[in-house]
Amino acid sequence: MDLKTRLLEDMQRSMKQREAGRFRLGVIRLARAAIKNAEVAQGRELDDAGVTEALAKEVKLRRDAVEEYQRLDRPDAVARLQEEIAVLLEYLPRQMSGDEVASVARRVMAEVGARGPGDLGRVMGRLIPEVRGKADGTLVRATVERLLAEETQ
Repeated sequence: MDLKTRLLEDMQRSMKQREAGRFRLGVIRLARAAIKNAEVAQGRELDDAGVTEALAKEVKLRRDAVEEYQRLDRPDAVARLQEEIAVLLEYLPRQMSGDEVASVARRVMAEVGARGPGDLGRVMGRLIPEVRGKADGTLVRATVERLLAEETQ
């Protein structure tokens, strides 16, 4: 079953649960709206990879907002956003840990012959397609930068 169908079925299930499914229903509706907006922007229907990318963007937006609300000392908003993130993550592939990202990054660095920070673009160009939807881009970039800096030492 593709992700869009799964989201639709989960939305319908949440509607039937009435009060118990209200929060989940709202998150799924927001996710479906983000997918629809991405389809309109791209002028085509999204496949599972495109849906995954749209959902990953929604997770990133919420993670960024969590940081901001933590800075503003708003624990109520932080808790709500973290709950939304938890619902959205159910539809994304399992997220890679920092060690897993580092392992894949080392392999790609060896493949492209990366020697230092100047090779960041080459490494990222090969690495991002492999980890898209499975790892946060900020984590990937920081890991690659750290590994490339270690290469020069």
